[in-house]
Amino acid sequence: MKEDWKPGTMIYPLPAVLVSCGSTPEEYNILTIAWTGTICTNPPMCYISVRPERYSYDIIKRNMEFVINLTTKEMAHATDWCGVRSGRNHDKFKEMGLTPGKSTVVSAPLIEESPLCIECRVKEIISLGSHDMFIAEVVNVRAETSNLNPQTGKLELAETNPLVYVHGGYYELGEKIGKFGWSVEKKGNK
Repeated sequence: MKEDWKPGTMIYPLPAVLVSCGSTPEEYNILTIAWTGTICTNPPMCYISVRPERYSYDIIKRNMEFVINLTTKEMAHATDWCGVRSGRNHDKFKEMGLTPGKSTVVSAPLIEESPLCIECRVKEIISLGSHDMFIAEVVNVRAETSNLNPQTGKLELAETNPLVYVHGGYYELGEKIGKFGWSVEKKGNK
């Protein structure tokens, strides 16, 4: 049996990411975002949704660039802290012991502790209500080399203990149960 609830945002789990922004060290900031995702493969595009009253909103809108930094179980405390503290009052990099790194294409810093940093350039901003969606082209991806499989060169992101967000809580991933296409492969191939 099911019951009706009022309309709401109940699509979970979501990635818990740290978005870094700013073009100079004086304006560097980090915000925690769960409303993010892939929207196109070719060209590679993604989005983040941000409330206009957030401190980082104006920084991103002015520079039209940001970096999506994937997080890990080890980064959970910093991920939560950066989501509940404002950059108006805190130097989040310094206070959380995170290292701003130089991005390859965009001016916004990446977070060195992140296993994967996605450099983005804003193409369009859509006002939706409580949040504005920043639609962005992925212009570069920086991957931690220790997460690359030496035989295949494949990024083993699941082994970094990725952090996900589910309805107010942070979780790590569970055990792998299959891979893309395994349901139609010969038995025994997971």
